[in-house]
Amino acid sequence: MRRPYIMVAPNGARRGRSDHPALPVTLPQIVATAVACAGAGADALHLHVRDAEGRHSLDPGRYIETLAELSRAVPDLRVQITTEAAGLFDVATQLDCLTRVRPDWASISIREIARDPARASAIYGTCAAQGTQVQHILYDSADIALLRDWRARSVVAAGQTSVLFVLGRYTAGQVAAPLDLEEFLDAAPDMRDWMVCAFGPREHECLLAAARRGSDLRVGFENSLTDRFDRQHADNAASVRALRAALEKQTS
Repeated sequence: MRRPYIMVAPNGARRGRSDHPALPVTLPQIVATAVACAGAGADALHLHVRDAEGRHSLDPGRYIETLAELSRAVPDLRVQITTEAAGLFDVATQLDCLTRVRPDWASISIREIARDPARASAIYGTCAAQGTQVQHILYDSADIALLRDWRARSVVAAGQTSVLFVLGRYTAGQVAAPLDLEEFLDAAPDMRDWMVCAFGPREHECLLAAARRGSDLRVGFENSLTDRFDRQHADNAASVRALRAALEKQTS
């Protein structure tokens, strides 16, 4: 089994310090978490920024400031920004964020962009023109079908092939199980540049199963605060470290 690429998603759009005291919200907390996770074995960071009240934000200025700080603190850790709407932002705001931040890498939920199909070509065309790598966030086989359609009609630009399969996000209790991966692989057997994340206490179990199938992995407090015994991880770095150890044991 090849060594999977590991991205850490340390906060997400919805959780806060009341959910876990080590969940990063402020800029210094995000930077400290990034440093710790890089030391624990993370290859990349999935970045959400928050406003002054700790709420999910797509503010370009906050992104630019945070990206600069991360570049100084952890220059070897690649950073992906999110464009997640989280029920707060429209597609025009997502496009404005991408245009003004000009990130190296961004995650984009295809079902969110489908809310405003007239702007879809602009979203993906802007990313292609400015060199922003896109990772398509896919929640089910219907999202995969939409991605195939947009590729066929050149709405999605050539080369924008990277995908993230999200296990458990829209199931009861948001609890993923390894078997959930099968729907995605059945619907997309030809996809090669893929990553998996999984919600709930079986997160690591799902990721280990995905790694055996050749997937890259996303782990962290956006998806699960606990291990399979419902014990809280001390922090994001502890979760990354535990996943790395389990991967090494799996391949030994």
